[in-house]
Amino acid sequence: MTQSEWNREWQSERNAQCEERHALSLERIRRIAVEESVTDPFRDYFQKTAVFLLEIESVRQKVASGEWETLSLEEMWEINRRLYSDILPECYGGSYANPEYAVRVLGESYGQILSFLYAELRGGIACAYEARLDYLTILQELFIEIYNCFEEEIPEYKTLKEIVYWYASDYCDVFLADRIEEQLYPELSFAARIIMESDLTDLRYLYRFGEYITDNEIRTAKHLASLPEETLRKMADVYTEGYRIGFVNTGKDLSKKSVVNIRYCLGFERVVRLAVKNFEKMGLKPVIYRAASSVITKKEQIKIGYYGAIANKQYEYDHRSDQALFLDKRYVERKLDVLKNVYEKNKEQAAQFAGPAVMEIFGEQPFSPEVKEEAFSYSGAQQELVRLYDSKSGQLVNRYIKGEERSFTIVAYPVPEIGERYREIFDDVIRINTLDAGLYERVQQTIIDALDRGVYVRVKGKGANQTDLKIQLHELNDPEKETIFENCVADVNIPVGEVFTSPVLSGTEGILHVSRVYLNELQYIDLKLTFADGKITDYTCANFEKEEENRKYIYDNVLHNHETLPLGEFAIGTNTTAYVTGKKYQIEDKMPILIAEKTGPHFAVGDTCYSWSEDIKVYNPNGKEIIARDNEISLLRKEDPAKAYFQCHTDITIPYEELEEISVVTKNGEQIILLEDGRFVLPGTEVLNEPLDQLN
Repeated sequence: MTQSEWNREWQSERNAQCEERHALSLERIRRIAVEESVTDPFRDYFQKTAVFLLEIESVRQKVASGEWETLSLEEMWEINRRLYSDILPECYGGSYANPEYAVRVLGESYGQILSFLYAELRGGIACAYEARLDYLTILQELFIEIYNCFEEEIPEYKTLKEIVYWYASDYCDVFLADRIEEQLYPELSFAARIIMESDLTDLRYLYRFGEYITDNEIRTAKHLASLPEETLRKMADVYTEGYRIGFVNTGKDLSKKSVVNIRYCLGFERVVRLAVKNFEKMGLKPVIYRAASSVITKKEQIKIGYYGAIANKQYEYDHRSDQALFLDKRYVERKLDVLKNVYEKNKEQAAQFAGPAVMEIFGEQPFSPEVKEEAFSYSGAQQELVRLYDSKSGQLVNRYIKGEERSFTIVAYPVPEIGERYREIFDDVIRINTLDAGLYERVQQTIIDALDRGVYVRVKGKGANQTDLKIQLHELNDPEKETIFENCVADVNIPVGEVFTSPVLSGTEGILHVSRVYLNELQYIDLKLTFADGKITDYTCANFEKEEENRKYIYDNVLHNHETLPLGEFAIGTNTTAYVTGKKYQIEDKMPILIAEKTGPHFAVGDTCYSWSEDIKVYNPNGKEIIARDNEISLLRKEDPAKAYFQCHTDITIPYEELEEISVVTKNGEQIILLEDGRFVLPGTEVLNEPLDQLN
């Protein structure tokens, strides 16, 4: 039985169990769409939502009957547009998916919860394409249950809240359990069948995923189709070879694994198909799961998995904390219990998981969200519960998918939205991703040799940049055999170009400032973090007029609801070619952190780069062991892992032009200058300035 046949049979059995329920709920929704038993202003909400659910059902029937395959590209485009139209920026102001509009029309309490409901129901779009009759039935029944509460009189808010709570709690062992198994079993990869079996010359295949499709995805697919096979293979080889080398360089045994998780954005299927074949030669089968959309399985607005265009980033941001509607200790315990039971049931398969291979995109317009009072937000007690869940779930997953046995790789490519010179930029990014690793290895070793002599590093900003940081370094016991910094070439983090370490926290202090930076798809203006003993003590930015909004923005999205975070990594980026490319096309603000972190010094707040695998010895190409794998906080794992890890790692880069100096200070007080006025001045590193000379 083939993978796709197994998947279809598995889903068919589950659908057969709920066909009668689905038919009954569908019949009820058809009546809701036209009946007027609910009073204003709620009638319009329920009728429009019912019509939307019927639109999803229409798509499901087309897919199930095979009619979908007979549709033209234009017809598929029209259906796709209808499914996503009301959350697009131009329509969002009058959409019930917008909590601000919903509250204005339906009232504060009801508007919030009904906006949440509509957002949750939108997850049914993917279910229609995946033939998930069981999931669609669950969502339809939730809608009907809440609708019934409004038929005779307006219900109490707590009644609706209880319905949502029990929906999340009862179906946690369906949605969350399925989500985990999708991450472990290649047979369940809906997307893999499309990628490997579709005619990629027929762009209709893009609409089979059930994601929002725009000009970005279509033009990306067309561009890849225009490239020589040799170029596509080079892209795939860099991606998969980086993954393999990541295991080699860390001394991990890839032969013990059989599953690789491929994460990418739609449009790159030609490269992904080649990558799948490369991974198969390594003995790995792909799991390619969709980025979650349900409140039960998603993590804020962060997309983990494959996805298409993001129809509206403000919509995603507005609903990032919808879990606050019902989150309590009992629900957290319920999720953790499901997590544990499912992993225990599938522990042998979990042990086969090798880690993610990620292909990111960049080039979209920078996004700075509007913070809405009408959107759900966590209380102080709920923030503590979120931290508790993140910590315990991280520990639990590491028990079954051991950090010391898994690895990853990440590479990034631009999308057409980046501008008119997209093709040129794409070609230059391929060049950046395939730079001479041997050259960088040699130059970076020169930098490391100087850093290994140091007690601390001093980083100072230039002009308006207020950075003034002292980064304390680990002490070497045997400099002949040990080193502080890792010589990072093109393996897990593509492209080549950085040396990094886990700083000593005690004595690390000062201000980190950057004029503009893009972190996890969110833009920050004049981001400023203050450190004492390696931990954040103060923070601000200039995104909003009100200081409390700036602080909350950072607290939510950089600190991830922690009162403080340590400096988990300090690095010096050496990829001046990438830096000049950004300048050449004026796309610096659109460069992904994966590339941007190689274009200046960068600082990561949160966990170290070695989290969950600190006890594995790691060596540089020259044979020296990298001993700076821990800091004072990560060492707490030996007493209590909950105190050692934060489940986050956010890189913040200062561009070369904002640098006055990077220097290392030795035990005897000697100052060795590495960079001065944005240029490398350490003897042996002058070659890195050659791309910079092009700017002049």
